[in-house]
Parts: sequence; C-alpha cells; structure tokens
Amino acid sequence: MKKIIIATKNKGKAKEFTEFFSAYGIQVLSLLDLSKNIPDIEETGTTFEENAALKAEQISALFEIPVLADDSGLVVDALEGEPGVYSARYAGKEKNDKANVDKVLTNMIGIPVEKRTARFVCVLAVAAPGEKTILNRGVCEGTIAIEPKGENGFGYDPIFIPHNYVKSMAELTPAEKSEISHRKNAIVQLDAWIQKL
Repeated sequence: MKKIIIATKNKGKAKEFTEFFSAYGIQVLSLLDLSKNIPDIEETGTTFEENAALKAEQISALFEIPVLADDSGLVVDALEGEPGVYSARYAGKEKNDKANVDKVLTNMIGIPVEKRTARFVCVLAVAAPGEKTILNRGVCEGTIAIEPKGENGFGYDPIFIPHNYVKSMAELTPAEKSEISHRKNAIVQLDAWIQKL
C-alpha cells in the first residue's frame, strides 16, 4: 500500500486526510504516528503558502519520501483578515480552540450580520525529494455566527456558517463537511498527483 506523510500533529486534520486518501488506497501517517523525534517546524511565513511549503519541504527532507503539509485558517473580512496565518494560536501561544473562538466572537461584537463574511482557507504543499513543491489553495466561503453551535469538527467550526447553509460547520456531519470543506477543495486539485503516486 502506498504511504504518504501528512505533516500535522492535529488529530482532527489527520482524521480528515485519512478519510480522503483511503478512497485512493493510500495509507496516511501523521507526525503523531512516527516514532522519530520530529522537531516543531517554525511557521515563519507570512502567507499560508509559505508556511505549508516550509513544513512539507523540511519533513520530506527528513524522511526522504513525499510529504503533504497544509496551512489553513480562518480569514475574517471585518477583522482585516485575522486570524489568518495565526489561526491556531490566535488567543495565545498554547493552541486552544475555545479561547480562539471566544477571541473572534469578542472582536466581532457589534458587527452586523451582512458584514460578518469570512472564509476558511487551506493551502496544501506537496514536497518530494528532487521535485518542485506543488501548492494548491482551497477556500470555503461563509459567515461568522453570533455564538458557537455544534459538537462536530474542530477549531473555528462552531462559529463558521458555510455559504448557503443555516447550520455551523460543527453542526454538519463529517460527510457533509467533507463535501464543502476548504481542505477537500484543495485536495481535489491534487488528483493528478495522487493518481501518479
């Protein structure tokens, strides 16, 4: 069975990638599955593209096999693009989904419904030894809710209402979320590369 390393320690992301790649008969290993002590990669980029490429290239060089890395986050128009590349640590150095959600909602107090537009962005970088890094960007448009709702998903899902939906991302089933997610929109662009793999 073909294997690919997904450069993430996020269990929610790893699960989504595993479900997607299983359809291709490709086994997914996340950084949580590897015994090698992998250093945390400093995300020093100012864009999702730069951070995704940094992660993929460094882990690929370490293991000398193809690596897929994503950098993703929430971009809120009324907050001038925040949290953006700082989505995971928006409320502080320690990653805390609830604190991040609370900070977005606090910063959006008083912003009317029609100005609460936002999008989830996912950039996937594929790095393989001796090859040029491939970058793909997927987007899911929506709005920011007034309060969190739903138990599914992770991150900002409870406050993100996808375009043409009345439910938050966290109220959708995993299958429903997978159909419209920014990650899926980025992954499908990799189809030709996956077929080659």
